[in-house]
Amino acid sequence: MSNKEVKAALKSARDAIRNKEYKEALKHCKAVLKQEKNNYNAWVFIGLAAAELEQPDQAKGAYKKAIELEPNQLLAWQGLANLYEKSNQTDVKGDLADVYQKLLELYESGDKQKWCDVCNKLVELYHQEKKYLEVAETWQKLIQRKQEEGAEKAELHQLWKKMIQLLKDSAQNQDNKTEQSLLTAFEHAMNSADTVPGEDHQNLYKDFIQCLSKCPHETARLEKACNDMMALYPTVSYPLEVLCLHFIQLGTLSEEALHCFSRLLEMDASSGPGIIGFGIKCLQEKKYKEAVKSLTEGLQKTSQCPAAWHYLAEAQMKIHKHRDAVLSCNQALETLGTPEGPSLRWKNLILQLKAEALIKIADADAAEEAIKALEQIVDASSDPVVLAIRGQAYLNKGLMDQASKISQELLLSHPELAESHALEGFIHYSQKNYEQAERSFLNAIERKAETAEYHQYLGLTYWFMSDETKKDKGKTLTQFLKAAKLDSYLGSVFRYLGNYYRDIAGDKSRARGCYKKAFELDGTDEESGTAAVDLSVELGDVDTALSILNEVTEKASTGTAKWAWLHRGLYYLRTGQPSQAVADLQAALRADPKDSNCWESLGEAYLSRGSYSTALKSFRKASELNPGLVYSIYRAAAVEQILGKYENAIATYQQILKETEDYVPALKGLGECYLMLARSALDNYLDRKAVDYIEQALEFFTRATKHRPDVSCLWKLLGDTCTSVHVISPTKVNVQVLGSLLGKNAGKQTLKKSELLGLGGRCYGRALKLMPLPSIWCDLGINYYRQAEHLTAVGTDMNGISELLEKSLQCLKKAVRLDSKNHLYWNALGVVASCSAIGNYALAQHSFIKSVQAEQINVVAWTNLGVLYLATGNIEQAHEAFKVAQSLEPSYLLCWIGQALIAETVGSYDTMDLFRHTTELSMHTEGAKGYSHWVCSTLQDKSNRNTELYLYNIVQMNAIPAAQVVLSKYTERNPDDASAFTMLGYLNEYLHLKRQAVDAYERAASLLKNSEDTEKYNTAMQNYGRSLCALGQCDKAIEVYTSTPLTEFDGIVGIALAYFKKGLLQESIKAYEKALSVAESEQDKAHILTALAIIEYKQNKVDAAKTLLFKCSLKEPSTESLKALCTLGLVKQDATLATAALKELLKHEKGDDGIYERCLIASAVYALQGRNVVVQREVSKAIHSNPDNPALWSLLSRLVPLYASQKAKGGAVAGSVAHVLDVNHGKEVLLNIAVNQLAAGCHMLEDEKNNPLKNIQKAIHLCPDNPAAWAVLMAACHAENTIVCLNNTQPKRTGLEMTLVSTVSAKTGENNLPHNYIRTLEDWCLCQAITSLEESGKLSEAEALCTKGLKSCPEHPALFLLLRQVQCRQLLQSHKELPDTILEELRKTVMTSSTSVAAWQANVSNEHWPSLVQEATTEALKLSSCPLAALLQALLQYNRKMGARETRRMLERVVYQPGNPETIASVARWYLLQHLYAKDDYELIDVLIENAKANGDVRALELNEKLSGSA
Repeated sequence: MSNKEVKAALKSARDAIRNKEYKEALKHCKAVLKQEKNNYNAWVFIGLAAAELEQPDQAKGAYKKAIELEPNQLLAWQGLANLYEKSNQTDVKGDLADVYQKLLELYESGDKQKWCDVCNKLVELYHQEKKYLEVAETWQKLIQRKQEEGAEKAELHQLWKKMIQLLKDSAQNQDNKTEQSLLTAFEHAMNSADTVPGEDHQNLYKDFIQCLSKCPHETARLEKACNDMMALYPTVSYPLEVLCLHFIQLGTLSEEALHCFSRLLEMDASSGPGIIGFGIKCLQEKKYKEAVKSLTEGLQKTSQCPAAWHYLAEAQMKIHKHRDAVLSCNQALETLGTPEGPSLRWKNLILQLKAEALIKIADADAAEEAIKALEQIVDASSDPVVLAIRGQAYLNKGLMDQASKISQELLLSHPELAESHALEGFIHYSQKNYEQAERSFLNAIERKAETAEYHQYLGLTYWFMSDETKKDKGKTLTQFLKAAKLDSYLGSVFRYLGNYYRDIAGDKSRARGCYKKAFELDGTDEESGTAAVDLSVELGDVDTALSILNEVTEKASTGTAKWAWLHRGLYYLRTGQPSQAVADLQAALRADPKDSNCWESLGEAYLSRGSYSTALKSFRKASELNPGLVYSIYRAAAVEQILGKYENAIATYQQILKETEDYVPALKGLGECYLMLARSALDNYLDRKAVDYIEQALEFFTRATKHRPDVSCLWKLLGDTCTSVHVISPTKVNVQVLGSLLGKNAGKQTLKKSELLGLGGRCYGRALKLMPLPSIWCDLGINYYRQAEHLTAVGTDMNGISELLEKSLQCLKKAVRLDSKNHLYWNALGVVASCSAIGNYALAQHSFIKSVQAEQINVVAWTNLGVLYLATGNIEQAHEAFKVAQSLEPSYLLCWIGQALIAETVGSYDTMDLFRHTTELSMHTEGAKGYSHWVCSTLQDKSNRNTELYLYNIVQMNAIPAAQVVLSKYTERNPDDASAFTMLGYLNEYLHLKRQAVDAYERAASLLKNSEDTEKYNTAMQNYGRSLCALGQCDKAIEVYTSTPLTEFDGIVGIALAYFKKGLLQESIKAYEKALSVAESEQDKAHILTALAIIEYKQNKVDAAKTLLFKCSLKEPSTESLKALCTLGLVKQDATLATAALKELLKHEKGDDGIYERCLIASAVYALQGRNVVVQREVSKAIHSNPDNPALWSLLSRLVPLYASQKAKGGAVAGSVAHVLDVNHGKEVLLNIAVNQLAAGCHMLEDEKNNPLKNIQKAIHLCPDNPAAWAVLMAACHAENTIVCLNNTQPKRTGLEMTLVSTVSAKTGENNLPHNYIRTLEDWCLCQAITSLEESGKLSEAEALCTKGLKSCPEHPALFLLLRQVQCRQLLQSHKELPDTILEELRKTVMTSSTSVAAWQANVSNEHWPSLVQEATTEALKLSSCPLAALLQALLQYNRKMGARETRRMLERVVYQPGNPETIASVARWYLLQHLYAKDDYELIDVLIENAKANGDVRALELNEKLSGSA
C-alpha cells in the first residue's frame, strides 16, 4: 500500500468514525497498520473506535501504543483521558491523575483555558481521593497562574474561597502542610474580600477561627485572630466564645481568661461558654453549689466541652454527689473522643476523677468499674496517687491482698506521700485494727492536714476503738469537728457528730442540728433524716419534722424515700388522720413491698379508717412476710372478730396460743369471740349451744386473769359472760368453771345459774376495785337485778330478793351520779325501779324521761316508758310512748309487742296482725306466745273456715308453721309453761308432726300433774292420749285415757278409737255406745254410728254395717257415712249400692271441700261400672274447676295409664304439673310420670333429661322403700334395652332382672301392704324378668325362673304360658318343624288365658302356621286395640305378599296411627320402606323419611341410605 493509499485509508477511517461506523473504521486502521505498524493516527483511531465499541482494554492498549510512538502528541493523551473518565473502575483513577498531569504539561505553553479545565478536573479527582496536600498544591498552581495572568481581585477571592471549601473537610486528617495551606487560603480570602467589615468577611473570619480552634499548635494565632475579629466586630460574641472555650480547654485560668468570661456574659448572659467560665470561677472560689449550677446550665447549651464536664465532675465531688460526678466523667470521655496531645492529659485527669468518685460510692460493682477506669490511664503505674486510688478500689471490692500489696509498695517508694499512709489506714480500719489505723491516719494528716476525709476516719477510728476514746472529746469529737470545718459539704461527718451529741453528750438539740445539716447535704442519708425527724418530735418541734418529711416526699419518685413516707404515715396514724396515713404507708410499701412492719402499720391505718377487710389483708400479709410478728396475727384475728367472723378469729387466736400460751390479748380475744357466739346463739334461742360457748369464754377469760389480774376489763368481761345466762332456763345451766376463778387451787367446778350470776357480781366488784367506772357500776346493778329476777322465778328467799334489788338500785344510782348524761344508766335505773318487787313507778318514770332527755333518739327508753304506762293502766299514754318509739326505729321489736298488748287489751281486730308482725321482725318470747295464742284461738273456731279473715290470717300468711316455729323456740327457753306446750302440741297436730305433738302434750301433762286445776290436767291427758293414738301407740294411749275420769264426749270417743286401732273391737263398741249416750248433736251421733258400722264390717258383718250406715243416712246423713256406704259398695263390687251412695253424696257435698276424696270415690265407682272414659273425664272436670289442686293432678296422672293409656303423654304432663304445684307429691308423682312415659313409648334417645328411666330413678331416690317404684324401674330398663337393640347399639342395663326381682320381694316384705297387691306386683315382676331374659337370649335362665315360679304357684296361667313360649322358642331356634303335640300344648295354654292379649301374640317364624298367627292376633285385637297385634298382622301380610297394596295399607296404619309406641312404629317403618323401594314409589318414600326424621328413627334412615345407594 502506497503512502497515498495510507492517507486515503486514514481518511476513510476518520469518515467512518464521524458516521459512527466504528467497526468499518477498525478495518481501515488495521489495513493501515499492516502497511505501517507505527502509524500514530491509526493507533489513535483504533483507540477511539474500540472505546466507542466498549472494548476498553483494546482502546487503552491502542492509546498507550500511540503515546509510546509520540509521547508529546495531544491526541492519544486526550483519548486516554476520555477513556479513563468514562470508566467506572476505581483502579484507573491513579492513571487518570498521571494523564491529567501530562496534559497540564502539554497545555502549559499552549491553550490556557484547556490547562485550567484539566487543572480543575485534576483537583476534583484529588479531592475525591482525599489527597488534600495534592489538592492544595494543584489549586495553588492554578491561583498562581491566574495571578500571573493578572486576574482581578474578586476572581482571586473566589479561588481562595474555593480552596477553603476543598480543604475544609480535611480538618480531621490534615498534615502540617495542608493545615498551613488552608490557613493561608483563609488569610488570602479575608485579605481579598471586597467589603471589610461585611457579612461575607465576618463568616470567613468565623470559619478561620473555628479552623484555628481545631489546630492545637496554633494557640497564639487563634488568640490573635479572635482579638482582631473582636476589634473589627465588637458586637459579635463568637470570637469571645471560642476564646473562652480555648481558655477552658487549656485548664489554667489567667486574668485574661476571667476577663473574657466576664466580657462574654456582659455581651450575652445566656452564652454557654460564658456560664461555664463563671462556674469554673465559682469552683476556684470554693462556691461549689453555685459552680455545679452554672456548669450544668452552661453544658446544657455547650455540651461538646470535655474540660467543662471535668470541672462539673470536680465540683460535684466537692459536694459529695459522687454518682452525678461519675455521669459527668462519662460525658466528658464521650465528648473527648480519641484523644491526642493535650486531650490525652484531659483523659487521664477525667479517668482518675471518675475512679475517685466510684470509690466514694463504696460498693463492689463501683470498685470494679473504678479499676477498669484506672487501667485506661496512660502511665498509671508511674503515678503513686493513681496507685493509692487503685488500692482503695481493691479494698472496696474486698481484695485485701492486692490492696495490702499496693500499700506496702507505696510506703516503701513514697513514704512522704499522705495517700500512702491513708491507704494503710483504710486497710487497718476495715480490719478493725484501730491502733494501727490511728497511727496511719495521724501520719497522713501530718503530711496533708487539710484533707477532711482523714480527720473523719481518724474520728471513726476513735469512735470504734473503745468507750474511753469514744467519749474523749479531744479525740472523737475534735476530729469530727476538724473534718466538718475542712469540708462543710461532708454530710456523713455531720451524721457522726449527731451520733456523738445524741448518744455521748446527750445534747438532743445540737444532735438534731447536726442530723438536719447532714440530711440537707445528702438527701439519700435516711439515717440522718430519720434521726432529725425523731429528735424533732421528741423536742416537741413537730413542724420541723413534718417540713423535713414533706420536702422529701414532694421530691421523691415512686418507689423511693421509704423512710420518709413511713415516718409521715406513722405521724398521721398517731394524730388520728388515717386516710393520709394509708396513702403514705402505701407509698412506703411501693419502695419496699417486703417490709412486714410497714404492712402492720398500714393495717392499723386501715383499721383506724374503718376499712376492716383491707386491714385484715394487710395484717395477714405482714404475718406471711414475718411469721414471728405475733402482733400482726393478733390484729388479724381482732379484725375478723370485728367483722363477725368469729370461727376464723378463734382459729387465728388459737394459732397464737400454740406459740405463746400466756399471750393475754389472744386469751381475751378468744373469750370475747366465744361471748359473741354465745350472744348470737341466745338471739337464735340455741340455749344449749350458748351455754357451751359461755363455758369456753369463762375458761379463756380466767386464764387471762391468771397472767394479768390487774386488768379491769378482763374482770368486767367475766362479769358480762356470767350475767349473759340470765335468760336461759336454770335446768340448762350447768357450767364448768376453773377453780382458780373461785379461789380454789385446781380443777373445775360445775356452777348452777344462781351461782354463776353471783360469780358475775363478784367479778364486777373486782373490776370496780381496779377502775371505778360508772359503766361497771351500771353492769353490777344490772347483775344484781338479774339475780333477783332468777330468785323470783324459782320462788325462794324473798329477803334475799329485796336485798339484791336494793343493791341494784344503789349501784345504778351511783352510776347516774358519776355520769348523769348517760342515757343507758338512767334507762337501767328505770327498769329496776319499775319492777313489781320495788314498784317505785315515780322514780321509774323520772329515770326514763331523763334517759330520753340525755339521748333524743332513744327507742329503748320510750318503749320502757310505754311498758310502765301499760303496767299502771294508762293505756293512752302507753300507746303514745310506743308510737314515738316506732317512729324513731320502725324495726325495734319491743314497741310493736307493746302495741299488740294494747290492741289485745282493748279488743282490736289488729291484734293478730300486730303479733304476727313481731314474729316477722325477730324472735321474742312475748311476741311468740301472743301470736301462737291467737293462731290457736282462730283454729279452734271451726265456723270461720271460709271467712276472708281466716283465709288471710291463717292460710295466706302461712300462720300455722310460723306459729309452730316461734313457739318451739319459746318452749326451749321457757320449759315450764304448760299452756305453751299445749298450744305447741295443737299446732304440731295440724302440721301432722305426730311425734312432736306427743312430746309437747306429754310435757304439758307432766307440768299440770301436780297443779290444783284438775280440769286442765284431764284435758292435757286427753290431748296426750289422742296424739299417742294418732302415732299408733294404742296401748299407751289407752293407759293415758284410763288414768283420767272419762265423762266427757271427747275422752270417750278418744279411748274408743284407741281400742279400735288396737283391735279390741268389743271394747271399742262399748265405748262408742257410751259416747252415743252422751252425744248431744245429731252430727256427733251420725259419726258414732259410722264408726260402729266400720267396726261391724271389720267383724265381717256386712249387713249389720249396711244397716247402721242406712240408719245414718235416713236421719241426717253425714258425708262421712255416705262415703263409708259408697266405699262398702266398691269393696263388695256392688255397683248398685256404690252408685246410689255416690249419687246421695254428690247431693249433700258440694264446693271445694273434700274435692279430692269425692273425685277419687266417683272415679272408682265409674271404673266399677266399666265406664273407663268417664273415669278420666271426671278427674279432668274436677281439675278444670280446681286447677291449683296438686292432689287432683296427681290422681289424673295415676288413672290415665289404667283407663286411658292412649292419652299417656297427657298423663305425664299432669304428673309434672302436680310436681310443680307441690313438691311434697314428688314421691308418688314421679312414679306416675314414669309409668305414663312408658305407656307413651318415651325413651332416652328422645330426651336425655326427661324420660321414664330418669324419672323413676328420682322417685326411688325420694322413696327407696316403695316396691312399685322398683317394678317400674325394671320396666324402664327393659324398654331402654329394647330401644338400643332397635338402633343396633349394645344394651347397657343387662343382667339386672334377678337383682330387681329380689329387691321388689324385699321391699314388699318390709311394707305393711295388702296381700293381693303384693301378690300381683311380685307376679308381674317375675313375668317381666322372664320376658327380659327371653329377649336377651338367656332362654335356659328364663326357663329355670318359670319353673321356680310354678313350684310356688303351680296354677299360674301367665307363668305357664311364658314357659311354653320359652320352650317353643328354643325349638324354633333349632330350625326344626314343631311337632303337633307341642302345637296342641300351646293352643291349650292360650285358651286357658283367653282374655290375655299377650297369650294371643305369637312369633312369625315358621311358614306352617300362619293361620294360627292370624287367628291369635285377630282375637287379641278383639280384646283391645293392641298395636303389637296390628304389627304382627301387617308382617304376616308382608311375608305372604310383599308387593301387595294391602301390605302397604296395613304397615302405614301402624306407622301413622297416633299413640302407637315408637318401638312398634319403628319396626313397621323398616318393612314399609323396603316395600316402597320395591314399588319405586319415591313420593311416599319422601313422606316416610320425613316421618322417620321427626321421630328420630336412626335405623330407618340408615336403611334408606343403603337402599337409595343400591338403587
